[in-house]
Amino acid sequence: MTAKLQIYKCGDCGNVVEVVYAGTCDPVCCDVPMERLEAKNDEVGLEKHVPIIEESGAGVNVKVGEVPHPMEQEHYIAWVEIISDGEARRKFLEPGDAPQAAFDSVDGDLVAREYCTVHGLWKS
Repeated sequence: MTAKLQIYKCGDCGNVVEVVYAGTCDPVCCDVPMERLEAKNDEVGLEKHVPIIEESGAGVNVKVGEVPHPMEQEHYIAWVEIISDGEARRKFLEPGDAPQAAFDSVDGDLVAREYCTVHGLWKS
């Protein structure tokens, strides 16, 4: 059974999906069940992957890592997401962009997640 906001990845083609409405079975891609990704925040490489939430008067800035994450063609942060009260807001990034995203004012308890094309899903 899925849950809202879970992230899944296809081991064959690399598709990544987020559950927006929970169902009774896991997603399937390329005729095989997709792998549910668990967000990491305490493994090797955390200094370049754990999202850091910085609140400001204009909203929230999320930077990826204490040490800026590389943003190369084959290894970059594909998206940054902020979650508050069960609602997610996401910014997509491209190679060459800064590994950060700004969001308008957000209320409630905040959690940030990011997806690295090499090292997977990370959270604050």
